[in-house]
Amino acid sequence: MSPTWRPSAGLEMLKARAYLLGRIREFFAAAGVMEVETPIASRAAASDPALNSLRTRWSGAEAGPQTLYLQTSPELPMKRLLAAGSGPIFQICKVFRDGERGSLHHPEFSLLEWYRPGLGYGALMTEVAELVRHALDRPELAVRRISYRELFRTHLGLDPMRADVAALRQAADGLPGCRDLDLDRDGWLDLLLTYRIEPALARDRLTFVYDYPPSQATLARIRRDAEPVAERFELYLGGMELANGFQELTDPGEQRRRFDADLQERSARGLDRLPLDEAFLAALEAGMPAAAGVALGLDRLLMVATGSTHIDQTLAFPVERA
Repeated sequence: MSPTWRPSAGLEMLKARAYLLGRIREFFAAAGVMEVETPIASRAAASDPALNSLRTRWSGAEAGPQTLYLQTSPELPMKRLLAAGSGPIFQICKVFRDGERGSLHHPEFSLLEWYRPGLGYGALMTEVAELVRHALDRPELAVRRISYRELFRTHLGLDPMRADVAALRQAADGLPGCRDLDLDRDGWLDLLLTYRIEPALARDRLTFVYDYPPSQATLARIRRDAEPVAERFELYLGGMELANGFQELTDPGEQRRRFDADLQERSARGLDRLPLDEAFLAALEAGMPAAAGVALGLDRLLMVATGSTHIDQTLAFPVERA
């Protein structure tokens, strides 16, 4: 049987994607944010143990063939541009994550990422809401902001900053297969957020969850309150997580420590030890300005715009037809 040549998405979906991209570029043009491009393939890879990079082979290097890694995010090279004095920037690009497939996941997907030097992450949440309203032509969309801690207290009656593994496991009781799981605290928190809390969030409202546990900071700054929190937020709409934003970490020493901890965790899990982005660390050493940044999944935003229930409905050619 010959392969299916027809696109998965119909003409109206292709037009909807083109319109969405146009609205996004219109928004940033009015805001004075410059569009940039950075490499998709790099000699460095994501250190995060939860992410798996796709790889390719470059045979033209003088020293011989080299492994290159397809980006899981344009974050690090965009921050190098910030350190070089770019000012506010955005990028619409393809990113790649191995092992991801499902109704909301695809190994290749479209991402919008932008950075605002001098802006706080609270102000960036306001801009994210404005962008989504503009892109969707839905100025009436209401906004709710709730801290990660209050979210768990409201929906599950427990404190995610203090609850031990036993309490988190008990809160997950009744979820299929949960009794067979052996997770750490963050693993249980993620499971509870995904399966207990996310389904209860309003589908017709922009919900920002902010101030995450420090153990989930990734590349966000940690605010050293009496009880520290990661200055990070996520956006939910239509029953889906759409965006992940940070008050960006600019301390090169702390960033290297986090990368090293990632590599140790990868080794403990039996995963490959991947090359770090030393150019990014050098940019931090040179001095990256204080900034807030966010990544927003465009395929999921298009799902919201069109009422789609599966990511394949928004793609011209999903991986099985590529």
